[in-house]
Formats: sequence, structure tokens, C-alpha cells
Amino acid sequence: TEIYTLSLHDALPISTIGFETSVCSEFMLAQNFLQSRFAAHMNEFGLSYATSEEYNLRVALFAEKDAFIQEHNAQNGSYTVGHNKFSTWTDAEYKAILGAKVDTRENIVYTTLPETNDADVDWRTKGAVNAVKDQARCGSCWAFSAICAFEGAHFIKTGELVSMSEQQVVSCDHTSFGATVLVYSAFKYLESTADELEADYPYSSGSGVTGTCKPDASLEKYFVDDYSNVPANSVSQLKAAIAQQPVSVTIEADKLPFQLYKSGILDSTACGTNLDHAVAAVGYGTENGEDYYIVRNSRSEERRVGKSVDLGG
Repeated sequence: TEIYTLSLHDALPISTIGFETSVCSEFMLAQNFLQSRFAAHMNEFGLSYATSEEYNLRVALFAEKDAFIQEHNAQNGSYTVGHNKFSTWTDAEYKAILGAKVDTRENIVYTTLPETNDADVDWRTKGAVNAVKDQARCGSCWAFSAICAFEGAHFIKTGELVSMSEQQVVSCDHTSFGATVLVYSAFKYLESTADELEADYPYSSGSGVTGTCKPDASLEKYFVDDYSNVPANSVSQLKAAIAQQPVSVTIEADKLPFQLYKSGILDSTACGTNLDHAVAAVGYGTENGEDYYIVRNSRSEERRVGKSVDLGG
């Protein structure tokens, strides 16, 4: 028979033992809750992982985004964030779909527009904006941005809203070949070559493959007559442009507030001026004294961004 003795200085107070047990239980509950929500996330987005290493990596990324979401939303700010398809992406995976660059051309000609007195504009309610399309895992945001502006201009001119082909621009604009590019190159392409309808030339680059240029001349119907560059860093000029039609703009989209945006007016100072993503500005307005732009993204959602967020021309 073995006899164990416990000296008084080795003994732990009952209250301390209870505290440690409580902390351990809370940790296990939190972990189980996180795992259950991650399982639900996998089910929602159809995710599966071949190895335990991959699974553990994605759980860690999900947990990191989850901590940011919980901390931000607890502050009850002007916007909320939430989980989406980017919750398990690495920074490198996310940045690979940011396909816009800053326009560094010299001697750009800017067109100064008459300033508008319209307090608010929303081209969605006027029928000039199609439902949000998804660029998926291709850095083709520049094409989606340009096509949204083109579709809006066509509607304003003709009263007809059509869904034009982003894929034709991605595959056939030989300035870019589908890679990271400036939006103006899409407009230049569409000045020289008419675009087909999306139904005739559907999007196929979601996996990141540019695709072969194969337009059908008999189906090419939609030309860009002309396009203009709005003066940069001018709120009044951007509003003047939006008052006329949906406008192609570039923003910095690599920060978590933009990646995980859910609702409200995005006014985070984390969204800076390192422009890397093209979107379409389709309206503007004011809510509770805060000015905002309405931005049509190409990732299955729209958002309102505050004027503290830089929208490049």
C-alpha cells in the first residue's frame, strides 16, 4: 500500500481550484462554440479540407477574423462586420483578387463637370444597375467596375438595362490579359470593339483563368462612345459624376473592415489610399449627418462607404 502525504504549503485553497476549473471549462466551451460555428461556416460555403494541416490553418484564420468581428461589433459603430467567404482566406489569397492599380500616366486630361445640387442619388432605384455579380477568384474587378459604369450609361441613354459581358473584356483586352490593370484600359478596348451580352459571352474566369478571346462579331453590339477622367481628390466632382451616371472608381480594399463588411456606413480610417480594387460608385447620400457613397462591389454584395474612405477616380 502506498501512502501519499501532502504538506500544508503544497495544499491549494479550495477557491483557487474552483477558479482554475471554471477557467478551463469556459475555455473548452468557447473552443467548442468556435468549432461548431466553423462547421456551420464550412457547410454554408461548401468547404472541405483534405488534410488536418489545412483544416487547422483555416480554423485559425476563422478564429482570427471572428475575434476582429466580435471586438468591432461590440463598439456599436456606424457599420458592422461579419463572416463571409473571406473568413478562411489568407492575406495572399485575398490580395490575389485585387486587380486594380493606381493610374500613373502622365498628362492625364481631366474633365471638370458642372457641380450638382442633388442631395442624394441612387441609380439602383432608377433601374440603371444590375444585380451584383461575383468576380470569384480572378483579379478582374477592373472589368466588372467598367462594365457596371457602361451598363448604367447605356440605360440612361436608351432606357434599356442589359447585362454586358465582363468575360469578353477580361479575355480580349490585350493591354491587361485579365491581370492587374487600370480600369481605363477596359474603356479603351470598348471604344474599339463592341461588347457582347453576358448571356452570349458568360463569365468563366472565376477560377483565375483568363480564357481565350473568342468574340462573335455578329453579337457585338455595345460600344463606348467616349469616357472622361474626373479630377482626383474632389468630393464635389465625384458627386457631380455620380449624379450623371454610375462611375468606375478605385479604392483600398485589403483591410479587414472592407473584407468583412456587413452593413452600415463604412467609415474606417484603416481603409487608406493604397488603391488596389475597382468598384462602381452608384449613388451617394447622407444619414444621421454622415455623408456616404453607395458602392457596387463585384463580390456578391453592395455597401455604403463614408467619405473618409478614399475613392480614387
